[in-house]
Amino acid sequence: MARAARAGEQVIVDCAIYDKGRRRTGTLGVEQAAAAGREAESFVWLGLFEPTEQEFDEVRRAFGLHELAMEDAIEAHQRPKLEVYDESLFVVLKTARYVDAVEQVEFGEIQVFVGDSFVVHVRHGEASALRDARRRIEARPDLLELGPGAVLYAVVDQVVDDYLPVVRGLENDIREVELEVFAENPGNTVERIYKLKREVIEMHQAAVPLLEPLDQLTTRDFPWVHDDFREYFRDARDHLQRVRDEVAAFRDLLTSVLEANLTRVSVRQNEDMRKISAWIAIVAVPTMVAGIYGMNFEHMPELESEWGYPLVLLAMLVICVALHRMFRRSGWL
Repeated sequence: MARAARAGEQVIVDCAIYDKGRRRTGTLGVEQAAAAGREAESFVWLGLFEPTEQEFDEVRRAFGLHELAMEDAIEAHQRPKLEVYDESLFVVLKTARYVDAVEQVEFGEIQVFVGDSFVVHVRHGEASALRDARRRIEARPDLLELGPGAVLYAVVDQVVDDYLPVVRGLENDIREVELEVFAENPGNTVERIYKLKREVIEMHQAAVPLLEPLDQLTTRDFPWVHDDFREYFRDARDHLQRVRDEVAAFRDLLTSVLEANLTRVSVRQNEDMRKISAWIAIVAVPTMVAGIYGMNFEHMPELESEWGYPLVLLAMLVICVALHRMFRRSGWL
């Protein structure tokens, strides 16, 4: 797996005990942290980054996670969802970041296990590192004092907030494509439009399914999430709805831009064909006259006349100029 190539990368990103909303100083191992989290008015927040099966099995046994959680935590292949196990709540989030240099959205995944005395999150991919989320929620001991639900909200809020730079990046590149399509001398933008459309569709598939879990967090009672967090999850849901609406608008806009680009290509091809046809008609006149006089018959008009040759040339020139002016007036040239 990619872990061998991540020299120096720690599997346990952070492990902290919170007592009455305040972080306890010092560090503990997984089993010691799990035991400390069971103390009254305390809980543990453990963050993991791409653990192996053996590494996560130790965490699973220490916190009593459901055995079905093993596969979900090791393989990042889940859609956003919310599941309830006997002793914990399991939430899957899709993370995203926009790489503007290649106009591509990189996706990752965060699985969050929430119990009475613990929060364990497993992160896959580089997107949505949770240091800022941990720092922000630790500045709100009034929320942390309400229990592990505060951590779940902080993680969800961070993931949803990280969607916004992705949306802005897509918006900028779509605007560039739109300007390029309607430029005076546009290039071949079809491939770029298709790539952006694919990224928009993948972003839609990553973000929109999260609306259902957030609906459940705002309407259902969960023993591991305090009721006071419903309004916070509702706020995160409102932000996600705006992301959904913008991404849907991008998809429609790219479809329109693609159709406009194909229309402009068709118009340019028609214009080129008209120009080619007009020049062919003009060139056909001297070709036809030269062909007639090249048949070498003995009795032909003006053949014995001293002015025959210049008169024929003048007639061809006049006809060609007249055709050229006619095509110019009709817009073919």
